[in-house]
Amino acid sequence: MPVPQKPGVRPANPCFSSGPCAKHPGWSLDNLKDAFLGRSHRHATGKAKLNEVITRSRKMLGIPDDFHVGILPGSDTGAFEAAMWNLLGARGVDVLSWENFGNEWTKDAVQELKLENCRAFTAPFGEIPDLSQVDFNNDVVFTWNGTSSGVMVPGDSWIPDDRAGLTLCDATSCIFGVDLPWHKLDAVTWSWQKVMGGEAAHGMIALSPRAVERLNTFHPERAIPKVFRMKKNGKLNPEPFEGSTLNTPSLLCVEDAIDGLKWGEDIGGLPVLMGRVQSNFDAVRRWVERTSWVDFLASDPAIRSCTSVTLKVVDPAFAGLSEDELRKTLRRIPKMCEAEGAGYDFSEHKSAPPGFRIWCGATVETSDLEALFPWIEWAFHQVRAELAGEAA
Repeated sequence: MPVPQKPGVRPANPCFSSGPCAKHPGWSLDNLKDAFLGRSHRHATGKAKLNEVITRSRKMLGIPDDFHVGILPGSDTGAFEAAMWNLLGARGVDVLSWENFGNEWTKDAVQELKLENCRAFTAPFGEIPDLSQVDFNNDVVFTWNGTSSGVMVPGDSWIPDDRAGLTLCDATSCIFGVDLPWHKLDAVTWSWQKVMGGEAAHGMIALSPRAVERLNTFHPERAIPKVFRMKKNGKLNPEPFEGSTLNTPSLLCVEDAIDGLKWGEDIGGLPVLMGRVQSNFDAVRRWVERTSWVDFLASDPAIRSCTSVTLKVVDPAFAGLSEDELRKTLRRIPKMCEAEGAGYDFSEHKSAPPGFRIWCGATVETSDLEALFPWIEWAFHQVRAELAGEAA
């Protein structure tokens, strides 16, 4: 198999990391010149900026007016932990897990919270559990999109409208890229660093009226760390939902989040963001269809993520390698692309099978993806040729 020549065109923006993700087109440090730096986030201006993130996020995402939307510390991880520690334990719990982050929520439910009547439904990377087994008389914990596995739930038909339990949804790597069914979700968390390309360490949460009722009436005996506490005097603490955060946020990151939201609004809001994501995914799909040596990790098209697209190598020349050898060999490909300034950070997640994970969120340009693919092919064929030479 001949090695193709080195491509002549590089992506204008070679950033394909699944978090932190590429900045939006037109981003500049100059966009952040109005950041409220060196001042208190408790000041009226600082609080107003934090509340602006909440207000703009609610409007763009179409979050119902009766939901509480707030900012919490610790990125999506902190926000989802807060949801679990505050809400779970009033009834049985079903936890769904098919990738790294779902595995962490399962560990928390079983090992840390030690929840009674807790059932775990798991599947290997590239697959999804049997969703028909979920009992919605229980609370249900799941990721909408498995960031590390490239597996997304197949729509919302599996979630009933008349559920008795709460649904806790980690939506960080799909929100702003898909249209979430808010009437079927009770606690939804995300961060600024994914589809909108913001900075890390800040999380957001949206709570339905049912989730707020649970907070106000269920008082678990467990100790809850300060940064997870969403109650004050036994009731929902309104402050994180009004721009008064539980700890000190970065107002530079806040300004960056506002800038990203304004960009999203300027280009047409959620429908356009979703369209950009779909265009990016379609570009990857077309490349996979015409490239014999690569395939999606998820064999079922219905569960393939449109944002964190995860791929595997299916070339027979690599079949004899152990998983560790394959991982080490394939990771040379992103390193070769990085050395050429042609593509950054698209190796698989450290807990996933060997392969590639290419971010296709709304801040990525389809033209940059199309420029990336020839570089991956160039690097792949060099690695394959060297492997064949070693085998010979």
